[in-house]
Amino acid sequence: MKHKLLKKFVGWFGYKLVEKREIKNDRLLTKKTYINIHNIINFLIKKNEIRTIIQIGANDGKKFDDLSNYIKKNNIKSILVEPIVENFEKLKKNYENLDNVIFENSAVSINNEINLLYKVDEKYLKFYDDYASGITSFKIQHLIKHGIKQNHISSVNVNSISIKDLLIKYKIENLDLLYVDTEGYDGQIVNNFVSNFSLRSYIVFEYIHINENDFNSVIESLLLAKYNFFPINENIFCFPEEKKHLFIS
Repeated sequence: MKHKLLKKFVGWFGYKLVEKREIKNDRLLTKKTYINIHNIINFLIKKNEIRTIIQIGANDGKKFDDLSNYIKKNNIKSILVEPIVENFEKLKKNYENLDNVIFENSAVSINNEINLLYKVDEKYLKFYDDYASGITSFKIQHLIKHGIKQNHISSVNVNSISIKDLLIKYKIENLDLLYVDTEGYDGQIVNNFVSNFSLRSYIVFEYIHINENDFNSVIESLLLAKYNFFPINENIFCFPEEKKHLFIS
């Protein structure tokens, strides 16, 4: 009864609690189902379709990471972007001695608008499952709807960079895969990318936390830019129209 009342109360404020069981089940399904991001990426690498990667929201390079093994094994030129300093240091450690990887300690945002993020405070991570270290967001409500207590949340100032400045900074003229996991800001990044740049990259982005307006906008932008796409687990996989022959016989 108490749990039902809490859900109703939170709903009045526009939040929705995410069931821990639902999260665990979905991640188990992600690992076990045949049609998953890992198999798609592996397929594209075998086809020599992925030689350069930008991963936005790289975390520590281990937790919930779909790319790490492929980057290491195939020597793929990669730019790994992570704004939280603690995760960033672990990220560099997990990729040490690899000269094909570049690290950027920033949050990617439109016009560098994000300079503050919310995360589970380090001293409280032990009270939650592993997912808690991967839900850092520009909105505090995102953590609350995952069941994080408000007094367990801390804010942190971060560097910010636009996708345009990121591409300029690292002289990116060809990009095969843009992978985005930013806990709700994903739609705005992808929208900005496909609307303003001529790069015809494969795109993977998490969609389950994007608000309705941003989601509608990014879908329209993908269609306008002649991208095909389909949902897979918690993500959307997007590919340019000219690459359709690889997936549809």
